[in-house]
Amino acid sequence: MTPINPDVAEIAEGAVRENLQGLVWQSATDEELRTGLEKAFDYRGDVTITLKDGARIEGYIFDRQTGTTLSDSRVRLFPKDQDRKISISYADIAGLTFSGRDTAAGKSWEAWVKKYWENKAAGEKQIELKPETLD
Repeated sequence: MTPINPDVAEIAEGAVRENLQGLVWQSATDEELRTGLEKAFDYRGDVTITLKDGARIEGYIFDRQTGTTLSDSRVRLFPKDQDRKISISYADIAGLTFSGRDTAAGKSWEAWVKKYWENKAAGEKQIELKPETLD
C-alpha cells in the first residue's frame, strides 16, 4: 500500500459558518421556510419560533422531519422554559429568530491549537486546555 502524501492529497475547503446570531428569518415561500429551518437545526443556540397564531416559543431545535408538504414536516425542540420536548408543524410557523448565543461560534480546531501553542511558548508546563463555559 502506497503511503499518502498530505502535501499532494486532495484537500477539501472547510465549511464557512454563517453568523446567524440575532438574525430574523423572513420566509416568503415554503422553500425559504424549509431553508431557514435547516439553518436553525444546524444552529447551536436557541431559536425563537413565531407561530401563525402569534405565539412565540424559544428553545433548542434538536430534530426535524421533512415531508413532501409543510403540513407533514415537523421540527422538534426543547423549549427554554419547559422540561419537555415539543413538536411543531412547519405549516404552523410564521417566522424564526436566531435568538440565543451560538455556542459553536469561534470554537474551531485552529483556535484551540493556537491557544495551546501560545501557552506552550509562554513556558507553561502541564498545559491543559479547558473548554469555555456555555453560560
